[in-house]
Amino acid sequence: MLRIVRQLAVGRAGQTAQLAHTCRQPAAAAHHRPQRLFSSCTWARAPAAQSPAYTFPSQTIRSLVSGFIKTAAEQNGQQVQEQPPVTVHGWVRSVRSMKTMTFIDLDDGSTLSGLQVVLDKDVSNEIKTGSSLRVVGRLLQPTDRKQAIELSATDYTLLGTSDSKTYPLHKARVTFDYLRDHQHLRTRSRTFGALWRLRSIAQDGIHDFFRSQEFVHVNTPILTTHDCEGGGEAFRILTTESLNSHISHGVSQARAADAGAAARPDSILQEPHEFFGKPVYATVSGQLHLEFLASSLSRAYTLSPTFRAEKSQSTRHLAEFWMLEAEACFIDTIPQLLDLIQGNIQHTLRHVLDKGQEDLSLFDKFVEPGLIRRLDATAHKPFARVTYTEAVKMLQQAKTRDASISWEFPVEWGLPLQSEHEKYLSQQLVDGPVFVTDYPASFKPFYMKSSKGGDTLSDASAPAPTVACVDLLMPKMGELVGGSLREDSYETLHRRVVDAGLSVEDYQWYLDLRKYGSAPHGGYGMGFERFLGFMTGMSNVRDLLPAPRAFQHCQY
Repeated sequence: MLRIVRQLAVGRAGQTAQLAHTCRQPAAAAHHRPQRLFSSCTWARAPAAQSPAYTFPSQTIRSLVSGFIKTAAEQNGQQVQEQPPVTVHGWVRSVRSMKTMTFIDLDDGSTLSGLQVVLDKDVSNEIKTGSSLRVVGRLLQPTDRKQAIELSATDYTLLGTSDSKTYPLHKARVTFDYLRDHQHLRTRSRTFGALWRLRSIAQDGIHDFFRSQEFVHVNTPILTTHDCEGGGEAFRILTTESLNSHISHGVSQARAADAGAAARPDSILQEPHEFFGKPVYATVSGQLHLEFLASSLSRAYTLSPTFRAEKSQSTRHLAEFWMLEAEACFIDTIPQLLDLIQGNIQHTLRHVLDKGQEDLSLFDKFVEPGLIRRLDATAHKPFARVTYTEAVKMLQQAKTRDASISWEFPVEWGLPLQSEHEKYLSQQLVDGPVFVTDYPASFKPFYMKSSKGGDTLSDASAPAPTVACVDLLMPKMGELVGGSLREDSYETLHRRVVDAGLSVEDYQWYLDLRKYGSAPHGGYGMGFERFLGFMTGMSNVRDLLPAPRAFQHCQY
């Protein structure tokens, strides 16, 4: 037995604590059998003074009010006895003055309702909408229990003044268009405060789901040499030096062309300078990197920013957005992948319904009536499942039955389903989320496994080869999730890379994953802002990020 004792400095007074580490070394085995790399070890902390757990120096309005309500519940509805003074901080949403009293709606971002502060004097000349305050007082339950808990102030400190005449968020309701012009302040509105809290709660729900399924949270690169989706809409990364060298190279080429090939000196034909020695892009997806992580961790996921250089100013597109992506080894059928996606979404929605009820109520009332009921149904009912071939037939039959249906794009086997088709299928024909699987291989990326290579939902009526992939379509939104089984055969994937016109050398590392211990695997990606839109009823994706970036729009 080996015993190790370390001295750890603890506390300001230089107190020490002993940490004893006891390791049991395995007994020598006969015939020199290889021993385990790590022996059985236990740690035990010797008794000593410990640093107290950290507590933030001030409480939020949410925690103070929750504590007050809990105390009231413990007293069986009786009038709560006088509480000790508390201190709150926040920004003034509105000020209403009477002759000898002032009512302040104070908000610190922790709760939808904020807190009403009552001062026994008129301070309206000093405290304006938008000001920041520190207030000391006692929480009280008004005699009429239908009214909200309020703070009877005994003292206040004006921390930051505000010019109420120019403050953009005046008391009257304003439009989302107006708030988009004041993105740096729109978070103080009730709607956007609720939105960012729900965004945080949804992320907590996602992490909670993957922890429960033993996935490892990883961080994939922002800079990459690959365009995973093959759409050619990636942002190119250039330093100022690289940009200038490309400009000089172009000028030199033009001059050389004018002078003729014979007069062209070798010095002007030097390749432009690249910081990384090769072209590099802002990532459009972390999938390929997730695959090499999953090839050792078995299950991995990331929630990371991604970028698309798409020249669109629509309400559905952003240049910078967040993607949830997951990869799992040892799943080899489409139904297994669909179960994983459905489990992820439903777990997250149940988490949001449980933790964000108050904030959801705002969107249920003002943005989409019936929202909470819809989310609850989505969180508990199984999602419909059809193949692409079946979906095309359903849409064609619907148009045959109803001549008034007018789509901009035709519905034909072999053509991608457009947003208008996806919305009609999920909203009118299914009336709920629907998985569409086994799309034609002709318009899908090279890494997707053939439908014949996995146990899929595909039927024999498909007129051309299909791949084991899936899109999850949602009412009013269209596509929310895209995923597939990944091709795990080295020879097949090598052929696909060549057929797609890609460089085998550039993708050799990706091929190596199939060369050394290949395993069946699959994964998916979900645009997080789209999920947030589905969760809140907000239709403009630019309202779902604090500072949205889009074509010809990058404020702040």
